[in-house]
Amino acid sequence: MSQASLYRKYRPAEFKAVRGQEHITSVLEAAIKKGKPGHAYLFAGPRGTGKTSMARIFARAIGTDEKDLYELDAASHTGVDNVRELLDGVATRPFASEFKVYIIDEVHMLSKGAFNAFLKTLEEPPPFALFILATTELGKVPQTIQSRCQVFSFKSPTRADLRAMVTDIAKQEGATIAPAGAELVALMGDGSYRDTLSILQKVLTVSSDKKLSEDEVAAVVGAPKSATVGMFLSALAKRDTEGALSALHEALSNGADAQTFVMLAIERARAILLLRFGGKAMNGQVAEQFGEDEAETLLKLAGKDGEAINSKTLAELIGARIEMQRMPEPAIAIELAVYRLLETV
Repeated sequence: MSQASLYRKYRPAEFKAVRGQEHITSVLEAAIKKGKPGHAYLFAGPRGTGKTSMARIFARAIGTDEKDLYELDAASHTGVDNVRELLDGVATRPFASEFKVYIIDEVHMLSKGAFNAFLKTLEEPPPFALFILATTELGKVPQTIQSRCQVFSFKSPTRADLRAMVTDIAKQEGATIAPAGAELVALMGDGSYRDTLSILQKVLTVSSDKKLSEDEVAAVVGAPKSATVGMFLSALAKRDTEGALSALHEALSNGADAQTFVMLAIERARAILLLRFGGKAMNGQVAEQFGEDEAETLLKLAGKDGEAINSKTLAELIGARIEMQRMPEPAIAIELAVYRLLETV
C-alpha cells in the first residue's frame, strides 16, 4: 500500500464519520434537512482537518452526481483563465442532479483578476449552482468573497482526538498499538488527520507482527525511546548535568531528532507537574496518555524524587523548543536549557 492509502481508505464519506467538527456538521445537516442549502460556503482551517472531505460529503448529501461535481485546485490554477474555464458552464443546468457543486481548494491562491472574475458569478449564481471554497489562509481571501459566503472555521484536532483515531484505525487494520506509541504518532501528526494517518501507515508497514510497541513507533518517526527521555528527566531531578547531557546525546546518536526529543521532554515535564498539583484525578489521564509503566515513573518524579522538576524546568524546555529555530545546531538550545537549570552559583 502507498503511504497515503490509509487516509484515502478512512476518509469520511458521511457526516457522522467526521471527527471533531460537530459545530459544522450540525449546521450543514440542518440546512439539508430543511431543504435550504446556501449557495456559497467557505471552509477555513489548518491543513489536514477535512475541509475538502467535508465539501464532498456535503455535495453527496444534497444528491449531487459525479457528473455535476467540479473541482479546482487553486494552488496550481491561479489565473483568470482557469476560473473562467471552470465557470463557463455554470449557467447550464445540471446533468443528473438538482445542484451543480463547485469545489475550489486553496482558494486564497487565486490571483486578483481571478477573484474578480469569480465574484461576478458568486454575486448572482443560478439557483442550481453551489460553491464550496476551502482555504488554509482565510486572511488572504478578499472580504468581498467572504461576505458572500457562509464561513466555517475548522478546528485542529486535539492530541486526544488524534490518539483515539490512531488506536481505532490500528485496530481496524488488525493491529494493536501501545498507548505511548499512539501518543507519539499523534504528537508527530502535528494537528493534522492526514499527516497522522500517513505516519501510522509507515509504522504499520514496518511492523512484522502488527503489535506496535512505543519503541517500534519511535524508530520509524525518528523519536527517542521513552526510557532515554526518562533518563534525561531523572537526571534533571537529581541535578545531574552530566547525566542529562548523556541522555540527550545518546538519543541524538541513535537518530532521534532534537526537536522531537524536547517536545517529548516537555510533554512529560508537564505531566509531572499535573500529577503533582492536579491531584489523583490526573493519574488516570496520564496513564491513558503514556501507559501504566511510564505513568508510574512520572508519578515518582511528581513526588519528592523529582522536586527539582518544577515550573522553571517546563519553561526552560519550552524556551529551548522556541530557540531551536535560531540555533546553528538545534541541540544547543536543549544544552543551554540544561546549563541554566542545573548551574550553581
